[in-house]
Amino acid sequence: MTTLVTDTGFGPDDFTGGFVALEGISAGAGCDDCGIDVSPSDDLNAHRELLLAAPAIRISFGSFADGRGFTTAKSLRLMGYTGRLRAGAGLIADQYAMARRAGFDEVEITEDLARRQPEEQWLFRADWQSYDHQSRLRG
Repeated sequence: MTTLVTDTGFGPDDFTGGFVALEGISAGAGCDDCGIDVSPSDDLNAHRELLLAAPAIRISFGSFADGRGFTTAKSLRLMGYTGRLRAGAGLIADQYAMARRAGFDEVEITEDLARRQPEEQWLFRADWQSYDHQSRLRG
C-alpha cells in the first residue's frame, strides 16, 4: 500500500486507472484511462503524443540520490503535459519542495517511509513556492 503526499498532507491513492509501463503502452497495450509509468531513461520525444494524452504519469526514482526524475518531470511540463504528474516511491521529505518545483503534483511514498518521516515533516516543506534559493537571496 502506498501513501500520496500533496501540499495538504498524506492521503490515499485515489487514481483508479492503474499504471502501465511506457514500453507496454507503446507496444500496443491499450488502456484509455490508465496512467503511464516512465523511467528517467525513457525517450520522451519518441513517445510525445502518447505521453501528452495520458491522464497521469508516474516517474520512477531508483533512490533519493537519483535526481534524473526531476529533469524528466520538468521536461514533460515544458513539452506541454498538463495531466497528473506523480513522483514514484524513492523520494524523502527533504526533496518534496524540489519535486513540486520540478512539476510534480504528488509524491508516492511507502507506508514504512510514512512512519519514519511523518506527515509533519512533509508539510514543513509544503510552502515550496516561497521557500527557494532565489526568494532567500531577494529577501
